Amino acid sequence: MASEFQRYKLTSMFHAFDTDGNGYLDREDFRALADRWGRLPRVAADPELAARVERVMLGWWDALYEAADTNGDGLVDMDEILAMVDRLPEMREAVTTTADTVFEAIDENGDGRISREEHRRLVDVWNGRPTDTTGVFELVDLDGDGFLSREEFTELWAQFWISADPADPGNHLCGALAPAA
Repeated sequence: MASEFQRYKLTSMFHAFDTDGNGYLDREDFRALADRWGRLPRVAADPELAARVERVMLGWWDALYEAADTNGDGLVDMDEILAMVDRLPEMREAVTTTADTVFEAIDENGDGRISREEHRRLVDVWNGRPTDTTGVFELVDLDGDGFLSREEFTELWAQFWISADPADPGNHLCGALAPAA
């Protein structure tokens, strides 16, 4: 059963993925996400990375469809997302395997770390629009060095997808998130 925090977090994720705003997720939403991510400078300049990003996005759809489409209509609605929340911790390996590709897509200059500005682009591309990131980077920069290492990012990415604990900093990786009142 989803807590209020999980409901809020998953609703935010659902809206970021529902690219056409029809209230359902389907394969076309994830193709549109791949196109959105494909406009990131490093992805646009690297056909191999672009292909990996597309595989990740469509892989997310395949995993979500398999786990959540309980009525077999080829669509995933918010109720189906919420019904699978208890299975999220079992998906840690599937989640962390996508972290490297996402990291490389966001690490625009290829220096092996994500800067504050690169993180802002992650938040914008995730949400599909410019998003206020005031104070967010400070929450996710676990060691306070001004960058996200690959290891930090992988841990934050896993927390973002799996955590039910509102105190975990990874919940804010893709933008400020606070539980609904």
